[in-house]
Amino acid sequence: MMRHIISILMENESGALSRVAGLFSARGYNIESLTVAPTEDPSLSRMTLVTRGNDEIIEQITKQLNKLIDVVKLIDLADSFHIERELLMIKVKTTPEMRDEIRSMADIFRGKIIDVTPTTYIIEMTGPSEKLDAFIAAIDPESIIEAVRSGPTGISRGELGLHL
Repeated sequence: MMRHIISILMENESGALSRVAGLFSARGYNIESLTVAPTEDPSLSRMTLVTRGNDEIIEQITKQLNKLIDVVKLIDLADSFHIERELLMIKVKTTPEMRDEIRSMADIFRGKIIDVTPTTYIIEMTGPSEKLDAFIAAIDPESIIEAVRSGPTGISRGELGLHL
C-alpha cells in the first residue's frame, strides 16, 4: 500500500472539510494526515490529504473527491516529481549534562531550539518524514515529553501546479 499525498483545491466554504472526511469514513478509507489553509485567492483553500492505498483504491478516492461540489481541482503528488515537508515540534527533558548533546543533535538534523526552560527544550524541525523519524529515533525515548507533527504537505516541481 503506497502512501499518496493528494492536494485538493476547493472552495473556501463551511462544510467542505466535513464532506471530504465523510467521503473517506463512508468508504472505510483512512486519512493519515490532513492540512487545510487558504490560498492566495481568498475564495479557495488548499487541502493536503495523506492516505495509503493501491492504484485502484487511489483512483476510486480521486474519482469520488472530484464529484464533490466544493472540489475545484486535485492532483495526486505521487504521480509527479514533488517536494514534501513535514513540521515537527518536540519537547524534551534536559539536564545540565545533556543540554550540549541535545543542542548538537538538533544542529545535526538542522533543527532549531525555539523554547528553553531550566528543564526542557522545544525543538522545531522541518523536512521529509524520514528525517523527522530518524531524529526521534536518535533521541533517548525517556527524554521525550511530547511530540507534535503536522503530517506531510507537498508541492509539484516545475511548471505543473495546482491552480485554476
